Amino acid sequence: MALKSKYNIQLAFTNEQYNILKYRHLRNKIMNYFVGVDVGTGSARAALVSLNGKVIKLAICPLEIFHPAQNFYEQSSDNIWTAVCKAVKTVIEGTSINNIKGIGFDATCSLVAIDKNGLPVSVSPSGKDKQNVIMWMDHRAQKEADFINNLGHDILSYVDFLTWKATDSESRSLCSLVCKWNYYAEPNGNGWKEDFFNQIGLQDLKKNNWTKIGNKVQEPGEPVGQGLSAQAASELGLLKGTAVGTSLIDAHAGGLGMIGCTVPGISNKLTSRLALICGTSTCHMAVNENKIFINGIWGPYYSAMIPGLWLHEGGQSATGKLLDHVIDTHPATPKILKSLDKNTHIQQYLSALLQTMANKKNVKNVSCLTKYVHVWPDFHGNRSPLADPTLKGMVSGLSLSVDEENLAILYLATIQALTYGTKYILETLLVAGYEIESILICGGLSQNPLFVQIQADVLALPVLCPVEKESVLIGAAILGSYAAGEFVSMNAAIKSMGGEAKVIQPQTECYKYHLRKYEVFKRMVQDQRDYDKFMNEEIST
Repeated sequence: MALKSKYNIQLAFTNEQYNILKYRHLRNKIMNYFVGVDVGTGSARAALVSLNGKVIKLAICPLEIFHPAQNFYEQSSDNIWTAVCKAVKTVIEGTSINNIKGIGFDATCSLVAIDKNGLPVSVSPSGKDKQNVIMWMDHRAQKEADFINNLGHDILSYVDFLTWKATDSESRSLCSLVCKWNYYAEPNGNGWKEDFFNQIGLQDLKKNNWTKIGNKVQEPGEPVGQGLSAQAASELGLLKGTAVGTSLIDAHAGGLGMIGCTVPGISNKLTSRLALICGTSTCHMAVNENKIFINGIWGPYYSAMIPGLWLHEGGQSATGKLLDHVIDTHPATPKILKSLDKNTHIQQYLSALLQTMANKKNVKNVSCLTKYVHVWPDFHGNRSPLADPTLKGMVSGLSLSVDEENLAILYLATIQALTYGTKYILETLLVAGYEIESILICGGLSQNPLFVQIQADVLALPVLCPVEKESVLIGAAILGSYAAGEFVSMNAAIKSMGGEAKVIQPQTECYKYHLRKYEVFKRMVQDQRDYDKFMNEEIST
């Protein structure tokens, strides 16, 4: 066997020697690891991830949240970075840092305010510099948002603090700019829309070639600067120069982390999949080779999640949060909680209770228990596909009952309503030209078997649950692996680290029942709008 060295010298090896060298190379490559960091609403998490997408170690560190006034939600960037460093140090403990080749970050869509020296600047009515992060769920600027949205600018038809802190580079993430900052991205070029900023009175942002909001924009996973700075490396416990991948928004990292998972007999074509990232809220991610505009669905965003593909993003403002609300506000909850052992979650208890109720009433499927109870789930407005933040929640079928069976029925009806909301989004995508063949799901609600099964039943599609449950962290680690040059393309990284999934197939016996309830679901929102219109009509004296 003959090989050429980098100096163009021909080297001769026996087959045995060549195989030994090949084995050593593969062994060393297999021993390479990547760190994924996810900064969520209430915690910073880190994971040590292998080349084939296995989570070796996981750490979680809580974050402070400040709520100084109604609709104001704030955090501290110093607190966030301290939590990130603590989580990373925990997961790399016991692993040689020479084998950690890259790190990637994702975070919520929150805004960090810092001065020219990188120090916190208060965004709080309290005036405290520590409180320098406006959280994603902060609604203080509703009037300003309404003003901008009402302009009808064509750009409206369309997480960078962490990478800056890690590398000192001021490059920006295409994902966060395109999806949340109205940055314009196309296959033939990108840029800020000057006339848009003029219209909304923020023309000063274009000074010095847009340096205030970023003029170097990179695709997901592109290497940031020269890797970790000396200070960040010391704080994280890693080597200076460790590759840092351009970041993603947390939901997009979840989509990236699971969209490549494989299941025998199910198409692995990326454009045939709808990814659900289900937590406090839910994001619905789909990618397309074509630029399609869809009313009520955010996008299309070019290369915002996967380079070269257009991203569409649907969403529900409150999902896990809504289920918590239904449970926490019900009179039967305190008694149930007192009866549970520490290893049983109340949602597990309610799911088991529903099955017992179904058996007693001899109904063919648990879902049929909600025949006379219907929910419209937009207690925090509608993100997609109606894009109406003024919508409110609705419940039909209430009685004077406050026992645990009543709670179980409300809980089930709410799960169904959330799924009908996803069906509404899916139908909107299909009408626009998508050919969705499977659903991918991750996040807290993906651990709820009843929730997942109802997704399959209502949508009449197989639901893929990744075996490795931390898809968001895997997505962040994929960014680090690509930045480190471990893969020739992002698609190769997705396929290698996407892992496998188990499949939940639809139960056909309740499909027609769900179709009927879905019709009630759509009538409910029309009723709400009719009531609002009627009540807003001028009352004659």
